[in-house]
Amino acid sequence: MQWIPLTQPEQLTDIVRESAEQPVVIFKHSTSCSISAMAKTRLERQWPDADLGQVKTYYLDLLRYRPISNEIAQQFDVRHESPQLLLIRDGNCHYSASHMNIQLGEIRRQLL
Repeated sequence: MQWIPLTQPEQLTDIVRESAEQPVVIFKHSTSCSISAMAKTRLERQWPDADLGQVKTYYLDLLRYRPISNEIAQQFDVRHESPQLLLIRDGNCHYSASHMNIQLGEIRRQLL
């Protein structure tokens, strides 16, 4: 799993464009929250076995880039949560989950 830092609002345009060619995941992480850290560690540990190599992965440091998180909520019509994982395909959010409800198996089902 190789995280692409999401640090510029303009990257959301890229994500929408990329999602037409391959699925994109955005992980919103609060670096000061132990639950968020646990969710991130769990994602990274389970990713290799989830067979999601075709998915591009973006990482948003929520504390440093909160305005981008707000833009994500508005653009993809999701409620802001942290930690939160979103699956973007064809410019739309097809899966959104937070905290320990984040399930890579559900991401796989969405891609079948």
